[in-house]
Amino acid sequence: MSDHESTYVPKTAVEKWLDTRLPIVRFGADYMSLPTPKNLNYWWTFGGILALCLATQIATGIVLAMHYVPNTELAFASVERIMRDVNGGDLIRYTHANGASMFFVAVYLHMLRGLYYGSYKAPREMIWIVGCVIFFLMIATAFLGYVLPWGQMSYWGAEVITNLIGAIPGIGEPILIWLRGGPAIDNATLNRFFSLHYLLPFVIAGCVVLHLWALHHAGQNNPVGILIPKDRQKKDMVPFHPYFTVKDGFAIILFLMLFATFVFFMPNALGHADNYIPANPLQTPAHIVPEWYMLPFYAILRAVPDKFGGVLAMFGAIGVLFVLPWLDRSKVRSMRYRPTMRVFFLIFVAVGLILGWCGAQLPDAQVIPGMPSFTLVDGKLNSYLWLTRFATLYYFAFFLVILPLVGLKEKPLPIPATISEPVLSGAEEQKG
Repeated sequence: MSDHESTYVPKTAVEKWLDTRLPIVRFGADYMSLPTPKNLNYWWTFGGILALCLATQIATGIVLAMHYVPNTELAFASVERIMRDVNGGDLIRYTHANGASMFFVAVYLHMLRGLYYGSYKAPREMIWIVGCVIFFLMIATAFLGYVLPWGQMSYWGAEVITNLIGAIPGIGEPILIWLRGGPAIDNATLNRFFSLHYLLPFVIAGCVVLHLWALHHAGQNNPVGILIPKDRQKKDMVPFHPYFTVKDGFAIILFLMLFATFVFFMPNALGHADNYIPANPLQTPAHIVPEWYMLPFYAILRAVPDKFGGVLAMFGAIGVLFVLPWLDRSKVRSMRYRPTMRVFFLIFVAVGLILGWCGAQLPDAQVIPGMPSFTLVDGKLNSYLWLTRFATLYYFAFFLVILPLVGLKEKPLPIPATISEPVLSGAEEQKG
């Protein structure tokens, strides 16, 4: 899309003055007229949904920051005061808390769509990499925010995660003390976490601009996964507005209905009950778990018996996403035409769900209650510990072994010459 010519014409004197100095109106107009493949399905609407989530989190977060007190003696009470004494405080807080979950629902679906349709392949590597940076920043922001209510799970979650940094040989201990602001989690820690939690969403917003810039330059992928030649652009592409603004708008309305269901009818369903107990450094909860959207990575962390090895595995699970464009050796982007890889992809999705489930369970608990088992190395085979290890093994094998090998060996189905061909030939249903 780098050759997309601007069609914007300033009409008023103000627009002309601004256009010669800061062409921000031109940028917006060009984005609205961006030629977009006309076969994009509803999986492509999560970009708009994510923008809405980010705006919601920033807006509600700013209001919450006006009333929150980052002090270990006052933090928990200030959150309760927001809920009870601030006008609309309960709605703002529940929107912010559930908004984080909705944000991750949308980003996981957005990334799985990119994985299925090969949106990370050339020339869109930078779109994918910047997206991974945003994902990593989201995890960091969510973790910092989880600590702020200063409930039991907040405190002990911070204790567990910051201790992991101390496991890094050589530099771990100095970083741990700097992050905590001292040898233990205290006021300095809470102030640091609050400050970073306030800052990072704006860093994410900056990365979103880069993400859109790269998207504008390289162009949208599409479900067929082919690059649209210049001589087909008039037939196969339409302006982003009004066609996809209307489509995105419809998807956003449906998403808001789901969002509102959680905020108004079950605002605490996605949280942990222990976080309504004030933090007590002398009383460890029976089972320390992070928020649901971090459970797969938490499960990977626990799958490795060595502490530093677990840290490497957890960060490696995210890091491997950054090099994904160079791991997939297939010349075909979309898994619509890769039947073998599609099966492995579906298993990968199931494994991600299994890891999430395992992360919420006690490692030694039985997967199938009452089923006889034997001890394998350091745990019973019929335990979540070993189920997590098998799932972790598949997670890494998917990226490091399956994707490269299947990409080289698989014989894909015939790919249409144009994005219109599957629709006009009636073959869409068979190949989708």
